[in-house]
Amino acid sequence: MLLESSPSESLLYAAAIDYRRRTVRPFGVYELHGLASNGEYLWAVDSVRGYLVQVDCRNDNTTILNSLSVQEFQDASGLALIDGQLWFARDNDVLWCSVSDFVLHPFVSLPYDADGVAVWQSTVYVTSQKLGYISVFDRNTGRQITRFPLPGVGVERLTVRGEELWICDDLERSVYCMDRATGEVLFSVLTPYANPSGIAFHPNPQGGEDLLYIAYAEEEFYIRDNPNSDDEDQRELTTRDRTFIHPLHVHYDASKRYALSNGYLVEMSYVEELSQLEEVALTNLEWRIALPATTDRQKLLSVEPIGIPFTEEEQGGQRVAVFRFNRLEACEGQIFGWKALMEVRGIKYRLTPRDLENSPPLPPDFQQKYLVDDDDLAMDSPTIRWAAADSIGTETNLLRKILRIRNYVYDRLSYSIKPHIDTPDVALDRGTGSCGEYVGVLLALARLNGIACRTVGRYKCPPDPDQRGIPLQPDFNHVWLEFYVPGFGWVPMESNVDDVIDGGPYPTRFFMGLPWFHAEIAKGIPFEKIAAADLPEEISIGDLAINHIRFTILQELPPPGSEV
Repeated sequence: MLLESSPSESLLYAAAIDYRRRTVRPFGVYELHGLASNGEYLWAVDSVRGYLVQVDCRNDNTTILNSLSVQEFQDASGLALIDGQLWFARDNDVLWCSVSDFVLHPFVSLPYDADGVAVWQSTVYVTSQKLGYISVFDRNTGRQITRFPLPGVGVERLTVRGEELWICDDLERSVYCMDRATGEVLFSVLTPYANPSGIAFHPNPQGGEDLLYIAYAEEEFYIRDNPNSDDEDQRELTTRDRTFIHPLHVHYDASKRYALSNGYLVEMSYVEELSQLEEVALTNLEWRIALPATTDRQKLLSVEPIGIPFTEEEQGGQRVAVFRFNRLEACEGQIFGWKALMEVRGIKYRLTPRDLENSPPLPPDFQQKYLVDDDDLAMDSPTIRWAAADSIGTETNLLRKILRIRNYVYDRLSYSIKPHIDTPDVALDRGTGSCGEYVGVLLALARLNGIACRTVGRYKCPPDPDQRGIPLQPDFNHVWLEFYVPGFGWVPMESNVDDVIDGGPYPTRFFMGLPWFHAEIAKGIPFEKIAAADLPEEISIGDLAINHIRFTILQELPPPGSEV
């Protein structure tokens, strides 16, 4: 029996959908490496199957358009639709065809693989990661007019809107807005998902501004039941393709020099469970736990206690929950902590070395607080002092200095998990380090070079926005740092997560930027601290309690500045 909804029911259901937040999931595709719009439908190319598909963003309805020529579109990359012509790249070649017959015509060949194509009137723009440039050609003659450096280090696809080039970079996890005539980057935003692989503007079915759609393509791990396995446990870890299309929110505030992207309403809880390794009784115990901060990209909406009440204090301009115990008995059982509701978004600041040429000097109080060794940074050791000088060479610009220091540390450290944090000189000599040790080396080298820095943490939400309403637990804590730009303010910089290419070039996605899944807590202050009149010197928080961290993604937020 076929059940059908009435037209009125269908219209009501369609009206309830917010297409600014609806994920488009085409059927039967494996890796989308190009995206375009004909004004009514999205067009995408699956480079694995060679399918050129037409996709309805309202209901995911998928149609293969090139059913008789799929082999010719295998390994295709990037799409552009203009004047009844379809343009794309394949290997070193840029090709075009009429949408009426799909007969391919060569346009130009590059010395290296071509990745993305955009067409505007008589101009063709082609990206090539291996070449490192956006090549600009005359559409009529195929002659190269000029070229611009690629803004990122990954594979990039692009589209044109008016006087702007919009470029997505899979490794940078970013979308760049560039001046089409000069190649100048106007601003960039971080994407909510990893591995963006296609980009296109498309009309919103509900009216208003066009939607900026981003395609994503990656492999994901999952556990499957294999009935043919000889093992008693027939479950095994394997991978599968994951590809989809999702709107990207972009809000650039030129006066504040940052751009915001997609955000989420997240519930985070931090709870301590008393579980003593050795029996100890404490009198007048004060247990302090920092609360999430309100920043340019994060808004703390509410916070409530878990287990027992707390009082709130301010420390260094930040909110701290204080739990007090008149008497903590040996082996006493307690749970206590807080649960916070907050909005988190991706943020990317846009500052250039030129912007900092005439910046004011660092204030004296900042020199006294943020240029000193206040956390076993080994700033007096010969190893660290030599590395501080070697890392910047003759560079004097603050922004170039901090970026050179970051890359210097990335060149010399590889990521590893350790049970304790060694001092920066030990980590640098060893050549491996945890995120805390990366931060220690970065802080020491930056401070010795006159750059005020502070630590930030403390956790990251498991970064899959599709897992909504499910309690998620991070595997580890995490710390990064902020550096201070006189006359502007504090700017974030990740510690080690961009150390993803051996020897570089390294992405700059999280240099002056943070994705939505970072929870900003404890900026330059201890995240957690205990004090008691009879606290033994050798007792730490880890000797007394086990922490429990939980994130729950409740919903995707509407675009910044818009109504729900």
